[in-house]
Amino acid sequence: MAVYDVTLTHTEKVAEGTLALFFGRPDGFEYKAGQCVRLVLQNPPETDDEGNSRILSLASGPAEAELMVATRLRDTAFKRVLGGLQPGTVLTLKGPYGDFTLPADTTVPLVFITGGIGITPVRSMLLQALTEQREVTLLYANRRPQDAAFLGELQRAVLGHTTVTLVPVMTACDSWQGEKGHIDVALLRRYVPGVQSPLYYLDGPPALVSAMRLMLAEAGVPADRIRTEEFAGY
Repeated sequence: MAVYDVTLTHTEKVAEGTLALFFGRPDGFEYKAGQCVRLVLQNPPETDDEGNSRILSLASGPAEAELMVATRLRDTAFKRVLGGLQPGTVLTLKGPYGDFTLPADTTVPLVFITGGIGITPVRSMLLQALTEQREVTLLYANRRPQDAAFLGELQRAVLGHTTVTLVPVMTACDSWQGEKGHIDVALLRRYVPGVQSPLYYLDGPPALVSAMRLMLAEAGVPADRIRTEEFAGY
């Protein structure tokens, strides 16, 4: 396991209650889109039973100069300290970890289904997929547009890419002009012709991942075409 010191360069609010943190990239640090790291606070001013570290997905793409993670801010010691960090603060980074990554075959069509903070590894994989001209559909569920981290950025990134379809879905916003309600088989079939062919990536809170797995089974998607990663206790 590789261990690095990383320096915070800046933070950015990327959605309501969601903070992105940017770090200088250590020499020699390489990772695959979709992987995660363990981020460790050094000598934090407070702590609790949940500890001084968290596993966080790298939302930055491998080609980007800085490393970036994003997290929902909750009322825990770790998140309170994280939310108050100043540029120049040094943290410990361990990793990378994980195999929730893109397939080696760039011709396989991909469908990402995610919601909320589950967008973090998907942002990384989508940016990588764009550089490789992969065929991608992203179904991205949130309650309201202001809860949807990176939505505007991703909408701009996919403009002009005919192989990529981004479908934001709002579950609690009557004024939203796009898809509303929950992701179901009917919505899936509107945007994914031949639903049994792509490789599916599901991530986010366990309840979402479980519901989407059941939905895909209902649509006839074979279990070996589904990759999952659950975000619990984030």
